[in-house]
Amino acid sequence: MAKDSSFDIVSEFDKQELVNAIDQVNRDLSTRFDLKNSNSKVELDADKTITVTTSDEMKLKNIDDILQSKLIKRGLSIKILDAQPVENALGGNVRKVYNLRKGLTQELAKKIVAEIKASKLKVQASIQGEQVRVTGKSRDDLQAVIKMLREKEDKFDYPLQFTNYR
Repeated sequence: MAKDSSFDIVSEFDKQELVNAIDQVNRDLSTRFDLKNSNSKVELDADKTITVTTSDEMKLKNIDDILQSKLIKRGLSIKILDAQPVENALGGNVRKVYNLRKGLTQELAKKIVAEIKASKLKVQASIQGEQVRVTGKSRDDLQAVIKMLREKEDKFDYPLQFTNYR
């Protein structure tokens, strides 16, 4: 009897790369002419949120662009950023908070399982906490599932990674 193969669908990010990207953004803030001496700062709070504080909304938009470009250069998806509305901070400053997305929500996991079942491939998908495990007899079917999910990745608000392929 053939042995089943499997892989996991997860949504994670490399914490060290995120820290490095935030450090690069802060370095740019201190050297860029239009942002120098603007009391702008970008902080990472306990791997859960990124807080951007600056003097006005135009600078906030520029910092947002810098942050996204640094994340992309570091190999992180900008889908991990869940932007909250801009709020006023002390001293006439503005603040924007980004919640970091990690792990699949139950509704997203159900959506992924529904997509896999709709593909009519001979695989089984099961939700296991914050990940989805896909098993099947044929590795070709598993690779077809990965290909299909990568093509439909813009449907999901979360970045997807495929791990533990055996």
